[in-house]
Amino acid sequence: MPEMNGFEATEAIRRRERRHGLRVPIVALTAHAMEGDRERCLKAGMDGYVSKPIRRDQLNQAIAACRTTRLEDR
Repeated sequence: MPEMNGFEATEAIRRRERRHGLRVPIVALTAHAMEGDRERCLKAGMDGYVSKPIRRDQLNQAIAACRTTRLEDR
């Protein structure tokens, strides 16, 4: 995204959600696989984290986790 990075986009989406009451699942798909990156993404409000190269099973698990987590649990 040329205008903002994933953390900024997540923050903007979460702000909008607070105004409108909707929840958008966000899964980080990133080339960053350094220690602590996953935790940083989750702390920023993302619901999941998958590092590149993307493995289908990991992506499917991240998506499934978003679909089964209730709004109250986030």
